[in-house]
Amino acid sequence: MIAAWPGIANVAMIAGSYLAHKLNPKPLAEVVAPYFFDPIGVLVRDNVVESPQFPESRFFYWKNSPGKKDLIIFIGDDQPASKTYEMAHTVIDVAERFGVKRLYTCAAALTRIHHSEQPKVWGAATREPLLTDLKARGLVMGGDLQISGLNGLLLGVAKERQIDAICLLGEVPQYASRFPNPIAALSIAETMLKILDVDVDLAELREQATEAAGRLKEMAAEAMGDYIDYFTEPIWERGGPEEEEDEEDDNPNSPN
Repeated sequence: MIAAWPGIANVAMIAGSYLAHKLNPKPLAEVVAPYFFDPIGVLVRDNVVESPQFPESRFFYWKNSPGKKDLIIFIGDDQPASKTYEMAHTVIDVAERFGVKRLYTCAAALTRIHHSEQPKVWGAATREPLLTDLKARGLVMGGDLQISGLNGLLLGVAKERQIDAICLLGEVPQYASRFPNPIAALSIAETMLKILDVDVDLAELREQATEAAGRLKEMAAEAMGDYIDYFTEPIWERGGPEEEEDEEDDNPNSPN
């Protein structure tokens, strides 16, 4: 099973939603939204009030070729403000019912990487033997870290219920944590497809990553320009001590 919710740099949703779109899986089930979410308002179109809208949390099923493992993909449009632990158990309930042997989530690893660098993929798992396999595939072992939100909590609940679980984390620059990052999502998707032995065309995601890299470069250049403007001042605009003294002498109201 692959599970994804929105998170830092939207890495998990970009990767999970892209794979779901390309694999074209069949609908399997849906979480009862009103139990986990409270609507905070309604939309009005042409002065007519619409019914309350809830985030969707859906399961999809994809049949692999004979001899290979099938996939269940869970995509959650939003994370509930409360009952996150119950939400995680609900997802694991479905995993157990359909005999899922291993669960995957995605997340962002905030590092000091520069936006022009190729992001590495970090790995975390619920058991040591799983880490051995991730190391053999070249994933970075980040040591002590925290995986926030349901993309992380689901791993803990899987461990409680003795289901193997792995999180793939794509490196994201700390200064770009609020910027959607398909670059990190692409690195995660490439790694996950190799692990799952699934063939998916990533051309569109690569295009998104290229466009995002260009926008990040522009953002960084603009931010550097603002930094220079704020913290520097042309020498000819500075008033020296002699200039200040002359101004005081010329002021008839200045004290003697």
